[in-house]
Amino acid sequence: MSIIPCFFDPFDGFLTSTLSGFPTSAREMLPRVDWKETPEAHIFKADLPGMKKDEVKVEMEEGRVLQISGERSRENEEKDDKWHRVERSSGKFVRRFRLPENAKVDEVKASMENGVLTVTVPKQEMKKPEVKAIDISG
Repeated sequence: MSIIPCFFDPFDGFLTSTLSGFPTSAREMLPRVDWKETPEAHIFKADLPGMKKDEVKVEMEEGRVLQISGERSRENEEKDDKWHRVERSSGKFVRRFRLPENAKVDEVKASMENGVLTVTVPKQEMKKPEVKAIDISG
């Protein structure tokens, strides 16, 4: 098992090209995450079916980086068990997202309900630059 870091990048295809060297099972462990921006906050929703909140960590790293990580354990195998198919992924995962300057990184909140982790990062109001008109002589 290995941890697979993944930074959000706004360029299309980044995730696919970054993970192309990893085996399929490693790619499958990366939870799907939606990131939307509202006038008040940045909201992240991660699909983590079957995981409990104590199996997931939400952290803020230096440089306004939101990190979501965790580990899904593999089901115990009894010596008499005969598996016909194993499709559910297990292992560690890490997702990282660099937040914009307007993120209030000290006020991040997280909740988990029905296998969906919701992380809310409030936004601070960005001051518009003051524009001063200059008279043109002549």
